[in-house]
Amino acid sequence: MGLDWDSYDSGKTILELFAAFLGDPNASEVQALLVGDWGGTGEGNDSGPVVEALVSARDKLPKLRALFLGEMVMEESEISWITQSDVSPLFQAFPNLEELYIRGGGGLQLGKPNHLKLRKLVIETGGMSAEIVREVTAAELPALTHLELWLGDDGYGNTVTTDDVEALLKNGPCNKLTYLGLRDDCSADETAKVLASNGLPSTVECLDLSLGALGDEGAETLLASGVLAQLKTLDVHFHYISEDVVSKLRAAVPELNADDPQEADDWDGEPHRYVAVGE
Repeated sequence: MGLDWDSYDSGKTILELFAAFLGDPNASEVQALLVGDWGGTGEGNDSGPVVEALVSARDKLPKLRALFLGEMVMEESEISWITQSDVSPLFQAFPNLEELYIRGGGGLQLGKPNHLKLRKLVIETGGMSAEIVREVTAAELPALTHLELWLGDDGYGNTVTTDDVEALLKNGPCNKLTYLGLRDDCSADETAKVLASNGLPSTVECLDLSLGALGDEGAETLLASGVLAQLKTLDVHFHYISEDVVSKLRAAVPELNADDPQEADDWDGEPHRYVAVGE
């Protein structure tokens, strides 16, 4: 569900589209809902009206189990242009929700989520504010098994520190995670050091550090720490790791995705790495 440019320019609104959707007699059977462009994204329009409409329609969507808020591709909106809002009412409105995907971090507020059934939380940004990570850390999500955060580039709003990552590991809703994704991270080497020194939650089988600026320093730290021994899968695709160190990683884990190696740019004699998704 979303508005294309022509529909938005002609005066149509996402709320009209949503009302028509709810008018379908089969709407009450919907288990998964993708909300795309709500119109005027490039002009700064946020997801607030959509969140409010979803909450108001909770009794009409009794079987909703999965929600994607902000499902837009680059041709519709750069990820850094997507402005979210306070989505905290969704957690109370949909107590049976099992999967929540959010794309875009501008203006995003989670509050202090308390949800008994949410198994999968994915937040994709081109630059994540530390406050979002801190809200995830404070969340009470006892069923959570998949946590995926796209931390992004500091040029596009990533203010997450190693202290924030350490607090997430120690105090966040991580005790049942089988998948941990700290993706698209401009400080991936430093994040790897935090993982190495603190260890992974004992239930984690897949560690995903893909799409970021991970290089030999971070990879070697993970190898030396022994934390990779518990993994079934390590995903580092889109990386800056040398072939020699990739070979060491391949020997350390049963399954490794190290596709799409990158070369750092030269900035006045200094190497510069890019994340896969920033703007």
